Order: sequence, then C-alpha cells, then structure tokens
Amino acid sequence: MDLDFLYKMNEGPLRSGLIVIGVSLVAIALAVLLHRMGTMLVRRLARGHPFTMTATEVAYNSGRTCLILFMLRLVLTGAPDNTPGLTSVSYLTSVALVLALTWFLMRCVKSVSVTVIKLNPYDVADNLRARRILTQTRVLSRSAYFIIALLGLSFVLLTLPGARQFGASLLASAGVAGIVAGIAAKPVLGNFFAGLQIAFSQPIRIDDVLIVKGEWGRVEEITGTFVVVKIWDERRMIVPLQWFIENPFENWTHTSATILGTVFLWLDFSVPAQEIRAEFERVLRTLPLWDKRVCVMHVTDASERSMQIRLLVSAVDSGSAFDLRCQIREHMIGFIARHYPGALPRLRAELEPMGNNADALDTIIDGPPRQ
Repeated sequence: MDLDFLYKMNEGPLRSGLIVIGVSLVAIALAVLLHRMGTMLVRRLARGHPFTMTATEVAYNSGRTCLILFMLRLVLTGAPDNTPGLTSVSYLTSVALVLALTWFLMRCVKSVSVTVIKLNPYDVADNLRARRILTQTRVLSRSAYFIIALLGLSFVLLTLPGARQFGASLLASAGVAGIVAGIAAKPVLGNFFAGLQIAFSQPIRIDDVLIVKGEWGRVEEITGTFVVVKIWDERRMIVPLQWFIENPFENWTHTSATILGTVFLWLDFSVPAQEIRAEFERVLRTLPLWDKRVCVMHVTDASERSMQIRLLVSAVDSGSAFDLRCQIREHMIGFIARHYPGALPRLRAELEPMGNNADALDTIIDGPPRQ
C-alpha cells in the first residue's frame, strides 16, 4: 500500500505519528468491513451445510485479528522513518501478525477436524469406517498443530534481529551439544513419525479392542506421543506410539468387531454328548447376545479322568461374547448338575480285599494296633 501522499505534509515526528494513527484507524475499519463481507459470502456459500458453516465461521472469526494486523503492518511499512516508536511498533506488529496467523491456521485445522468427525459419527453399530476416519483425523490434526506451532515460533525468531543472531550463534556452536540434542529429541521424533505411520497404516484406531501386555482394553485416545488404553476395570494404560510400531499386539476389531467365544467343560465319560449338544443349542437360541452365526459343540480332549467339551459361539463384539460365555457356562453347569449329577468330574478309587485276612484290611484302614 503506497501511503506517501498522506505523509508529504509531514514536518515533524509528532505530526507523522498523528497521521499514522489516523491511517491505522482507517485501515482497521477497512479490515473489519472486509472481514464482515467475507463472512457473509461464506455463510451464503455454506447455506444448507450446517457442519461446513460452523467450521468456516470458526476459521473466519479467528481470521479477523489476522486481517487487522495485516492492514496495520501495511500502514507501518509506508510510515515515515521519523515516526515516534516506529521500529518497536513494527516489530511488535510483525510478531503479533505471525502469532495471529499461527493461531488462525490452528483454528482452521481444528474446525476441519471437528467437521470431519461430525460428518462421520462413530457411535453406531457398524462404525469401522468412522473409526478409521476418526483416528486419521485426530492424529493428523495433532501433527499439523505441532508443525504449525514450530513454523510460527521459527518465523517469530526470524522477525527479531536479536533472535536471528542468537540462532546463528547456536548453529555455530553445535558440535557435541547438537549430538546431545539429537539424542534427547529421538523419542519425540520417533513418536511423531510413529503417529504419522499409525494415521496412514492404522494398526490401531479409536475404540479398537486390544490385548496389550496381557491386558484387555479399548483405545480411548491417541495423542501425538502416546495411546490411552482403557482397561476393562476402568484403569488406563499409557503406551507410547512407537511401542505399537515395534511390538506385536492383538487387535480384536481390526477388520470387524465380530468374534468367537469358547466355553470349556470337563465331564465324566458317562455323560450323553447328544443330550448336552441338544440342550446347548436350545438355550443358545434363547439368548439375545448370540448373533446366530456359530453354534458348535466338540469333544476336544480326553484324559484318564474326564473328557473336555468345547462350546463355540459367536457374538457381535468382544464384550457381548464375554457375557454370552458366562451365561452359557452357568446354564450348562446347572443343567448337568440337575439331570446328570454323575457326569461331573469325579476321582475314582477302588479297594481290593487282601484275601481272607480281615486283620490286614483293618490295619490298612485303621492303622496298626496301639501297644
């Protein structure tokens, strides 16, 4: 913006300052007017799309400050050199503009992520696609926050002459300090790149059911450095992002939440397997937790004392499968105890008489006679 025509009549610092203040007020008013016109235009374009309208309004509301500071920076660029406090005000305006732009970009990222999450709700039955999008959105948005904040801080330091000299001296004295800093930053950078890898390859997602270090839990949150796993007893396990890249773990909902559950029973050989199978199939049809996919009974093992029966069932998710297994186990044990009490595992023993010597048998049972 060429403002020389406003400063030709300037004869002193005081008059220059007054002119700069007046032009600044006009620039602020113009910035507010332009911002309001832009907001009205965006609202008209986003009409009928409530989520999109909310996101754009958030971004434009935070952009008002950026536009005002940008107009002020143009005014200060064309101000006379003898304006009182020009250098200090210019530096402060530049730093404020960089910070405002950084905040504006972070608000834009947040508004876009919120809009994407609202457009893909994951509190539904079939939420595999929604959880995939939710995980990518949260991890990528946090990575974008980190990059934007880093760039904003860098531009702030480059704006100030003293900071540029300080940065140059730091680069000149790198050496061992640089190696130490690199080693110290390795976990942070490792988790950062692990977060990007998880966002794109997605070995885990929000609300996935995992077995981590022998614990069953759900992924409650994925941050920029760690994953919060909510264990079944409401404890929280905090696991670094890089751990999921370097170590094996179980993901029960990677492709689908459906799962098979097993119930093992150890019964006597005299139990009628067909009767047990018929009762198992009958009671399973009455349980609402069964998804009607798998209902199988097998005799999977036998020892010298009993045989092992496996009841295999299916459910829509791991929580339903656990409750279903408990219900089946409770019912089948009660059924066998009522109808086939001799079928429960027993320890058999047999005593053989030792000829006609009753005294020897009494000795074995009661012990030797006391003297």
